[in-house]
Amino acid sequence: MKRVNEKFTLGKLKHDFLAQLLSEIDIQDKRVIMGSKIGEDAAVIDIPGKNYLVAKTDPITFTTEEIGYYAVIINVNDLVCTGAKPKWFQSTILLPSNITTRNMIEKIFNDIHNTCKSMEITVIGGHTEVTPRLNRPIVIGSLIGEVEKEKLVLTSGAESGDALILTKGIFIEGTSIIGREKENDLMKKGLDQRFINKCKNYLHNPGISVLNEALLANNHFHIKSMHDPTEGGLATGIAEMTIASNTGALIDETKIRILPEPLELSKIFNLNPLNTISSGTLLIAIEEDYSTELIELLKRDSIFAEKIGKFTHKEDGLKIKKKDGKIISLDYSETDEITKIF
Repeated sequence: MKRVNEKFTLGKLKHDFLAQLLSEIDIQDKRVIMGSKIGEDAAVIDIPGKNYLVAKTDPITFTTEEIGYYAVIINVNDLVCTGAKPKWFQSTILLPSNITTRNMIEKIFNDIHNTCKSMEITVIGGHTEVTPRLNRPIVIGSLIGEVEKEKLVLTSGAESGDALILTKGIFIEGTSIIGREKENDLMKKGLDQRFINKCKNYLHNPGISVLNEALLANNHFHIKSMHDPTEGGLATGIAEMTIASNTGALIDETKIRILPEPLELSKIFNLNPLNTISSGTLLIAIEEDYSTELIELLKRDSIFAEKIGKFTHKEDGLKIKKKDGKIISLDYSETDEITKIF
């Protein structure tokens, strides 16, 4: 029986409900190599020649400062996780009627253009309007790229026994969002401006882009799967990889890198860092025999990388080895921890 009056929380739809919706989609065009599927964040289309076309769309809703930059990077991240090079970008920009100014519009346009230009992406169009009943701008990006057919990477490619590599650390995007959107709250809680500015700058350092590490890894190795953990953080990102690849996973908590600023914010706002939005983190599945070489390659390019676990058989489930050695279920939620503070 359908629950017609069911209430929905902020963030992603629950995986079981989303899977039901996606199962009802009839893909009529046989050129679609990958369509809508949990864990697969970009569509893949077969075109004549040596390349696939890869398409991605994603909105920015949690933050307003540098929203144009965010919109490009978040879409780039999901697209490069397929091994594709980003090429063409469009955006739909929805603006609130009560606070929109010419300067705001110009800044969003400039941020989009400059970010795309820095990545050799061409802006090809979109739509902009002032919209009723909004209290903040929303930018919805749409990105198209290309990948050589033999270099395509799908989230569903992970297999039991593969190593799981984590780059940079976790709770990167969440740290930047809190620093930018909750500055006054942080000051009231006694945090100094130096700490707040460092949190804000997580947008750029260590940065929310995974373009360099994704393309570097895929250019040098046979990558089985890549995923960019966004809403729901690391735990949900790993869960989406296991759902897509029909596997389980065993994670070592002691190997998960949490930098000082996100660790402090998690204590202040009572957030679980493993479940907080984490763009800037890249999850990579690779054959165990090549995991050390990949980590060394990334580190030579000044990208922190660590093996945090391995993929297992589906019946083994999603597990985490705690610091005390106990192995328990890795809990995840499609509702991000950061929604607690908005």
